[in-house]
Amino acid sequence: MTFADTKAKYQELIEQRLAALVSNSDIGDIKPPVIYEAVSYSLLGGGKRLRPMLLLAAFDATSAPVGGGVPDAPLSCALDFACAIEMIHTYSLIHDDLPAIDNDDLRRGRPTNHVVYGEAMAILAGDSLLNMAYETMANACVKYQPKHGLAALAEVARGAGIKGMIGGQVMDVHTEGTPIDEETLLYIHRNKTAALIKAAIVAGAILAGANDTQLEKFKTAALDMGIGFQIMDDILDVVGDTASLGKHIGSDAKNGKNTYVSLFGMERAKHDYTTIWGRCITTFEELGATFLAEYAKDLQSRVN
Repeated sequence: MTFADTKAKYQELIEQRLAALVSNSDIGDIKPPVIYEAVSYSLLGGGKRLRPMLLLAAFDATSAPVGGGVPDAPLSCALDFACAIEMIHTYSLIHDDLPAIDNDDLRRGRPTNHVVYGEAMAILAGDSLLNMAYETMANACVKYQPKHGLAALAEVARGAGIKGMIGGQVMDVHTEGTPIDEETLLYIHRNKTAALIKAAIVAGAILAGANDTQLEKFKTAALDMGIGFQIMDDILDVVGDTASLGKHIGSDAKNGKNTYVSLFGMERAKHDYTTIWGRCITTFEELGATFLAEYAKDLQSRVN
């Protein structure tokens, strides 16, 4: 199966399962239904589905013979964890876009959640998705009894929490408009963006029963991917276009954000970008994680 075929398969699985999870009768019967509509608007409103695909790819790579044989959990369990990751990512975008943080009015080519439903409902929609994510993972652990399910859940919780994504967001907001050093910028990138990408990949490998050596390599490659992804975002915010990105460009400068480009300049940003992605691809190839290596190459190619 080609990279494109595998990617399409993952996307189809994710879209179908996300729709099923938010169309559950227990959710659909909520009164008033506007919260259900607000949740569905952002969760089912498109997106690359990068993080859930990474989780499934790490799961499959570790489950394959090169990774150690029979996985410790079924694909259905990994799929629920993957959808939970997307719920967490989507909640973070809803809250990021709020006037109190980035004050963005465009996301994935559509008006942001708070523009459509108001700030209060957007906050509640984000809260709902965060709680739904942990409910989804907990239910998967109860239903499938994965040997390493709780370890995978803990990995996601760390990546999404104050020692991960939220911690990075706090530092990002705290340093707006203030000059920072390289160490602080890397802290923001490592946590705000890379932590959840790393959690997705590592959780997938954990669910499939990866050994300690494999996990360390997955962690290393995932961290590089996450930082490389944020540098890409920093670069494209300067040289990209709204139509392809689905959001306004130049928002980092407008909001006084510290980025790789603003701190080091475009030349170094592109140099480090190439180095980090190259290291990431090599590690995935060493793991036999072909799809992850190909996906990394695809992402890297978006910046010339």
